[in-house]
Amino acid sequence: MEKTIFVVDDSVTNLAAAAEALEDYYTVITIPSGKKALHLLEKVRPDLILLDIEMPEMDGFDILNHLKASEKYKDIPIIFLTAVLDSDIESKALEMGVMDFIVKPFSTPVLLNRIRIHLDISEVIRERTFQLNRAKQDIIFVLADVVENRDESTGDHLGRTSRLVSKLIYKMQEKRLYYDKIKGWDPVLVGEYSLLHDVGKINIPDAILRKPGKLTAEEYETMKSHVLAGRNIINKIIVRSGENVFLHNAVMFATYHHERWNGTGYPFGLKGEEIPVQGRVMAIVDVYDALISARSYKEAYSDERAIEIVKAEAGKHFDPKIVEIFCEITNRIKNSKELHK
Repeated sequence: MEKTIFVVDDSVTNLAAAAEALEDYYTVITIPSGKKALHLLEKVRPDLILLDIEMPEMDGFDILNHLKASEKYKDIPIIFLTAVLDSDIESKALEMGVMDFIVKPFSTPVLLNRIRIHLDISEVIRERTFQLNRAKQDIIFVLADVVENRDESTGDHLGRTSRLVSKLIYKMQEKRLYYDKIKGWDPVLVGEYSLLHDVGKINIPDAILRKPGKLTAEEYETMKSHVLAGRNIINKIIVRSGENVFLHNAVMFATYHHERWNGTGYPFGLKGEEIPVQGRVMAIVDVYDALISARSYKEAYSDERAIEIVKAEAGKHFDPKIVEIFCEITNRIKNSKELHK
């Protein structure tokens, strides 16, 4: 499959020269400004970016900062185009993740050779990263399955909530709600991390976890302990694996999904936007799925009734802005089998 390369430069001459040198070997997209490049990234993901350093409005470092801060774009290889290679600039760029430099005006053979080398390297890295992430995701699925099998009353609760979390995050990104916090998230992966939101229930005794009737006050306090137990379990995995990013979302889901917008939740009694976005999202999805699911102590609520209850809790239990988007999603799928696929 032909690789796609972005060439970002405010010089029409440089764009034309790069296109002429590369178009026989790659799909080349020439872009005259950093802002246009970032906008196009939402539609097309390149295999490599040739990026001019000195440009008006957004220079190469501004764009580089944006890319490296994004989970979605941080792995795209970047080669800086520069008229003069300064040692301070080179050092700063390498520390930020630039793979190489090409001095303008560039030689076509040099340009082609550098690009080929870095695309080959990136392909190897991408494959190894995929295998590593797949292994880590397998850990999540196994742990989630252990929880689901212990709490038999929940059915496919984890699967349904995971799919709903993904849909909700995607729609929040589309609506740009809390966009500065979630813009780099991969909705599918974040949904998978949410599978561990109840992992702490591993520590809850069967007599309480599987009790068919209402819990006593003492039993309820024990049940509430699953939140911090879940945080501890995931943190132990992070410490052992040396990974501080991959399971970050899982910790947030596990720790904060029982906090309430009005500050009456647990374990910390956080209020409003003090609660991480993951906790606010999971709180809505978790309660909604519990409402529409049959339990030994209750019948399943209709979808319409469940949505009414969620709406009524906006501004109390739930973040009202997220509730609004959540209701848009559920209204679209309430009469389908989509959640169960």
